[in-house]
Amino acid sequence: MTTTTTMAGNATLAVHQDKKVLTATLVGTAVEWYDFFIYAQAASLVFAPLFFAEVSKSNPILAQIIAFATVGISFLFRPLGAIVCGRLGDKYGRKMVLVFTLVLMGASTTLIGFLPTYAQIGILAPLALVFLRIIQGFSAGGEWGGAALLSVEHAPLNKRSLFGAYPQIGVPIGMILATSVLLLLNLILGKEAYLEWGWRIPFLLSVALIIVGTFIRRSVKESPVFEAMHRRKAEASAPLSLLFKDHTPTVLKAALIFMGVNAGGYILIAYMVGYGQKVLGFSPTLTMLIVVSAAVSWLVSTLWGGMLGDKIGRLKTFKLGYILLSLWSIPMWFLIDTQNPVLFMLALVIWGIPLGFTYGPLSALFAEMFPAKVRFSGVSISYALGSIIGGAFAPMIAQWVMATYQQSWMIGLYITIVSLISLITLYTIKKDPQGVDLSK
Repeated sequence: MTTTTTMAGNATLAVHQDKKVLTATLVGTAVEWYDFFIYAQAASLVFAPLFFAEVSKSNPILAQIIAFATVGISFLFRPLGAIVCGRLGDKYGRKMVLVFTLVLMGASTTLIGFLPTYAQIGILAPLALVFLRIIQGFSAGGEWGGAALLSVEHAPLNKRSLFGAYPQIGVPIGMILATSVLLLLNLILGKEAYLEWGWRIPFLLSVALIIVGTFIRRSVKESPVFEAMHRRKAEASAPLSLLFKDHTPTVLKAALIFMGVNAGGYILIAYMVGYGQKVLGFSPTLTMLIVVSAAVSWLVSTLWGGMLGDKIGRLKTFKLGYILLSLWSIPMWFLIDTQNPVLFMLALVIWGIPLGFTYGPLSALFAEMFPAKVRFSGVSISYALGSIIGGAFAPMIAQWVMATYQQSWMIGLYITIVSLISLITLYTIKKDPQGVDLSK
């Protein structure tokens, strides 16, 4: 009887801890990506005239391209964040790195809300903006790997993909949160006040979110896989040197697999709000409601993709997602350019489905591709490299395509090409790593 009671108690504690882990990875990732998204959307709407005023006066399109380029610049520093945080995560644990990156991201985001504009301090304004954006990129480089591994390494064998989908849905949740804040501010303040000073409020609100996220993440136990490594003193190895010595092909494959969904995701995140208002002529309220609808679709399909990853395998789910993404990325623009808001919403909601299928099983697939002693470094650097070649400059490329060719479907062609590259890379993996022993 005592043994049975003890086992039941242990099972209850395990379930409670699992819930805490999933909540911590979801909430923390949502908060961190809220910070990332409010920057991307501000770059789409206000940064060109405020921080690149001299260029904007003579060439507004070029100023907008430069504003989008600052979104991409941060991605160049993600590998550095991945290397530093990956080394720390493999040596000292996933939990410590998660708290560190969350605080760093929050501090840089809050400071952006206090920045003077070009009209106030001249060239120092865009330089300070770019510097803080670089700090955001550094922290994002270390954030995802820790959240993904904490969830997957706590998961039961048959639920790794589903557990790994929880930090993934933090991304569309962060997008929903960021877009909702912008929507409320535009409704309360009006467009003129928002453009003049209201854009700062979402950045300043980051302080409260970081406090909540840090509290939740600090309450979670360390990953059991890392604790087992610690007991074996495996952390005394040199993960980064071992990673590049023995696993460079795996890193490159993982980066190429992530490239397609990252490019498509950043078109939705950073480009569509501006496109809806500036090209289609929709009101800020209507455009943001449509983008939120797309983010909800992305959220639901990410969980769906996580469940499919456990049911039919990671590779099959990814392939399905990339096939659908390749097929829809061009036709959707013909719906969007009807300037019918219902068709615009339909196009983006459908687009969110393949984005989720290629996002939900990502954490589990990446975790299972690398051995334990280099796993944090491996998944973080792969994710960072995939972000550079995928989403880093996707909004800037989209803006350049429209300025040069005036054909929106060519943006879809660009997404189709990178999605097909990711799809082809998936076929180079001969066996789905689903179910491998994560302790090795």
